[in-house]
Amino acid sequence: MLRPRLRFACALLALLASGLACGPAAAAALADEIRALLVRGDTTAALARAEQAEAVAPGEPEPRFLKAVVLMQSAQDDAALALFTKLTQEFPELPDTYNNIALLQARAGRLELAREALLQALRNDPGHRAARTNLAQVYLMLAVQEWTSAAQADPSDEAVARQLATARALLAPSP
Repeated sequence: MLRPRLRFACALLALLASGLACGPAAAAALADEIRALLVRGDTTAALARAEQAEAVAPGEPEPRFLKAVVLMQSAQDDAALALFTKLTQEFPELPDTYNNIALLQARAGRLELAREALLQALRNDPGHRAARTNLAQVYLMLAVQEWTSAAQADPSDEAVARQLATARALLAPSP
């Protein structure tokens, strides 16, 4: 029995040999494999497939978007941010690109830039659930920053200390 990757490669080769595979269709097939590799945590193979998909359909946003996601999951944040930023210049209407830029900015502690990216994502798609949830998280992180400053300015203010503790508890990972 053929392994899934080998089956995929055989199918892709058959399509290419028959002349039926066009750039976007082949890239879409590769995109499915990239997503599966990411789910399994195989970022090395996912990056190789993303680069292959990009070569098959260089003008399409999805292969480059997936490559940036792989870079982000591989902790190559600068490269991912550069690629996501380039995508926003070429495809400014895509909300997911801005959402991922925001995740990278927040991870780097640049909360205002994260907020701006999320607001752009929501201008592009007001119903974008992930962007709305991430915006709430960024606002909470900004609130923690401000309450921390207020608590440092007046350590005896118990109300601020309670608000800070509550906000920090909301940011803590769920058990």
